[in-house]
Amino acid sequence: MEYEWKPDEQGLLQILQLLKESQSPDTTTQRAVQQKLEQLNQYPDFNNYLIFVLTKLKSEDEPTRSLSGLILKNNVKAHFHNFPNGVTDFIKSECLNNIGDSSPLIRATVGILITTIASKGELQNWPDLLPKLCRLLDSEDYNTCEGAFGALQKICEDSAEILDSDVLDRPLNIMIPKFLQFFKHSSAKIRSHAVACVNQFIISRTQALMLHIDSFIENLFALAGDEEPEVRKNVCRALVMLLEVRMDRLLPHMISIVEYMLQRTQDQDENVALEACEFWLTLAEQPICKDVLCRHLAKLIPVLVNGMKYSEIDIILLKGDVEEDEAIPDSEQDIRPRFHRSRTVAQPHEEDHIEDDDDDDDDNDLDDDDTISDWNLRKCSAAALDVLANVFRDELLPHILPLLKELLFHHEWVVKESGILVLGAIAEGCMQGMIPYLPELIPHLIQCLSNKKALVRSITCWTLSRYAHWVVSQPPDTYLKPLMTELLKRILDSNKRVQEAACSAFATLEEEACTELVPYLAYILDTLVFAFSKYQHKNLLILYDAIGTLADSVGHHLNKPEYIQMLMPPLIQKWNMLKDEDKDLFPLLECLSSVATALQSGFLPYCEPVYQRCVNLVQKTLAQAMLHNAQPDQYEAPDKDFMIVALDLLSGLAEGLGGNIEQLVACSNILTLMYQCMQDKMPEVRQSSFALLGDLTKACFQHVKPCIADFMPILGTNLNPEFISVCNNATWAIGEISIQMAITIGRLGYVCPQEVAPMLQQFIRPWCTSLRNIRDNEEKDSAFRGICTMISVNPSGVVQDFIFFCDAVASWINPKDDLRDMFCKILHGFKNQVGDENWRRFSDQFPLPLKERLAAYYGV
Repeated sequence: MEYEWKPDEQGLLQILQLLKESQSPDTTTQRAVQQKLEQLNQYPDFNNYLIFVLTKLKSEDEPTRSLSGLILKNNVKAHFHNFPNGVTDFIKSECLNNIGDSSPLIRATVGILITTIASKGELQNWPDLLPKLCRLLDSEDYNTCEGAFGALQKICEDSAEILDSDVLDRPLNIMIPKFLQFFKHSSAKIRSHAVACVNQFIISRTQALMLHIDSFIENLFALAGDEEPEVRKNVCRALVMLLEVRMDRLLPHMISIVEYMLQRTQDQDENVALEACEFWLTLAEQPICKDVLCRHLAKLIPVLVNGMKYSEIDIILLKGDVEEDEAIPDSEQDIRPRFHRSRTVAQPHEEDHIEDDDDDDDDNDLDDDDTISDWNLRKCSAAALDVLANVFRDELLPHILPLLKELLFHHEWVVKESGILVLGAIAEGCMQGMIPYLPELIPHLIQCLSNKKALVRSITCWTLSRYAHWVVSQPPDTYLKPLMTELLKRILDSNKRVQEAACSAFATLEEEACTELVPYLAYILDTLVFAFSKYQHKNLLILYDAIGTLADSVGHHLNKPEYIQMLMPPLIQKWNMLKDEDKDLFPLLECLSSVATALQSGFLPYCEPVYQRCVNLVQKTLAQAMLHNAQPDQYEAPDKDFMIVALDLLSGLAEGLGGNIEQLVACSNILTLMYQCMQDKMPEVRQSSFALLGDLTKACFQHVKPCIADFMPILGTNLNPEFISVCNNATWAIGEISIQMAITIGRLGYVCPQEVAPMLQQFIRPWCTSLRNIRDNEEKDSAFRGICTMISVNPSGVVQDFIFFCDAVASWINPKDDLRDMFCKILHGFKNQVGDENWRRFSDQFPLPLKERLAAYYGV
């Protein structure tokens, strides 16, 4: 029987009142509305009122009716499994009966509601949905056909996977041929829906589409010149995706597709041009790119270069005419979320520089204007030129150089700016061919750094950073010094975008120049410290990165009292201002980690409060995680980045301070906390805790030693190459522990050889392989004295593994004289024992370097 439901007049008025109030801009009203909605959700038929307002109450204005539908959509998302059956059925039938409402806004709202119910797993429980929508496509009434198509497009977007599975008896076998019929429909809106629906199934190579691939491509070609921009955009999008998955089918038509895409990349409608421009990006990744494009470069390059100019709307959005904005605070939504990259231990700590995984910090990304709608024709054209430069290398230059000459010296700033962007975009791919022009171009660019237009100054910073490698390879006075001088001025520019670009470019220059910067350190620090007092929120975060990179690049050269005096007070002042919950701690902690590692003992005066706070951050995060695991509805999950960054800074302290960290470790519970971190679900937490374990093992093994029995099994279970960085750090920590253990055994044997020597045979081989890999130092010295002493007590214990002992001895560059005598004595003793003939046979197994080494140093 049909579900009969009538609203109560009072209830209806109350809900209409609420919908009106929820359109008010006032936040207090908004909050009251939210609370009221929560209360109303307790009533089972509240959702009936909402669907009633959307579909039946035609007397109300459209925005109010649509809003009612959107609130219902949110309820479906949150509570659908609690809806009574009657309510669910009523909503479903109302949706299907009103998909053809005369208002486009209401049709779209009903479509959104339908796809939300469908993606809540209801495609299985709403068997007549797809057949009914497909039937409605054949309706004579435009509104019904368009509404049904709109809903189908949303379902194809949201539920593509399940549509192509056995769960639903493969409805696409019917739907895709049906959609293809509508490519030739008289209404542009419907043609656009039809292409958009089919496009959802290209990338996944859906069987049902692959069966009709030729007819799909044929139909696309028929729409190539469609007068509706939305249709052209969807055609371009389809061709870009087909390039990735069905290149074979496009190849026969490639020349005409390239010519078509060239036209479309210059389309009057920027959205169409942007979709078409993606074609060149995708094509560049295909092996056939060179063959396909080589004869079109002369046409394509000018089109891409032309797309790299700021549009008028860009300049308005970027406030391109506002030169000085340094005093205007940043709005918080301008500040992108940062991703912390946990510490990885490469060979003795060459870290893959810790910085953002986010584009705006990878200074080589073509991402110079991150406040405009993130992806636009300018960026896409620049990215396409960048990848094509990497494909064609210097073959691109004959097409680019004539254009560049014209652009770089143009009197209109917008044109000049695009030329500077072009020069930066080709830097990586065409570097070799550009070298002859750089002695003239770099000084020109350095001049452009003081252009009166902020947008020219900012792009110039970026382009110069792309040539930093070449600049640093030349004598420093020629380009490095003038570039650095001008970049430092731009770091103090009165325009925030220029400050940001200069800071990022300077970080790149630091990475390239490394210790070349040492003579200028005072001057550099002066500028960076002054920027602290000048910068607004967003750029401060980039400034931290520039300081951290500086510390990584010059290392211990930073450890001079006058530099420390300049740098540390502002850093510590920020550190004291920030609360433990403030995400700005991330970049500051990363920065301090680099600074602590560089300053070594110079960081001692600051280490105690920094150490304590890091331990606290780890402790707080673990405690919060425990509460959340016990009662997820009561307690929020913690942001584990706080813990990761704190562990990494502790690693930096341990690496920088070495043995000086011992007292701090002694007075804290860090090892207990690390035991928990090493078992965390999140790989990055484990990765950072293993790095810290390795660093503490090197710095103060006496505190790690009692925990080894607990730690080793955990390290063992993390030797899983699926999480490669976790696995690397665990391996490194095990290695550091083994070295310390070997050293301990050696020292034990030195003090009480009689007790340890009898076990020599059990450990001599792994002992030798552990200690051959460390540099000459006191610890290694005392350990080897112990082993030699034990060999003199129990020579037979070493016989079977004597080759390993020889190899370990050869790892010494210059042992002290008396230790060297001990080695000599053992080697010659063994040789005399076995006789010349046997020794020759034995030493023939040695790798050549080992043989030569022993002969030269020890005469055996």
